[in-house]
Amino acid sequence: MPGGKSLRYLLSGALAGVVNGLFGGGGGSVFVPLLTGYCGLSQRKAFATSVAVILPLCALSVCVYLCRGGLDVGTALPYLIGGTAGGWAGGRWFKGMRMDWLRRGFGLMLIYGGVRSFL
Repeated sequence: MPGGKSLRYLLSGALAGVVNGLFGGGGGSVFVPLLTGYCGLSQRKAFATSVAVILPLCALSVCVYLCRGGLDVGTALPYLIGGTAGGWAGGRWFKGMRMDWLRRGFGLMLIYGGVRSFL
């Protein structure tokens, strides 16, 4: 990777990490647009890269929240089980999905989350 591109990747990852740490998740919602627009990755590679990068960021955030007493493991467990099943299904469907539908679905998810945050 040339120097300028490496810096873009580092800055994008740092921003995703900050968002993930501050809000307990959601780094991917920042990371995918950064990877496509700022770093020049294709949409499909950006989605896959985001998942690969966000996993360790989420694991780190879990450790921080757990150490600071902000995590109720019993409450989180059913979500983890459902999320694991959903993640497996989504990963299986990903390759066969048309990119225009993935982009639209991602955009709708971001809009929904933004509206819910303000209400």
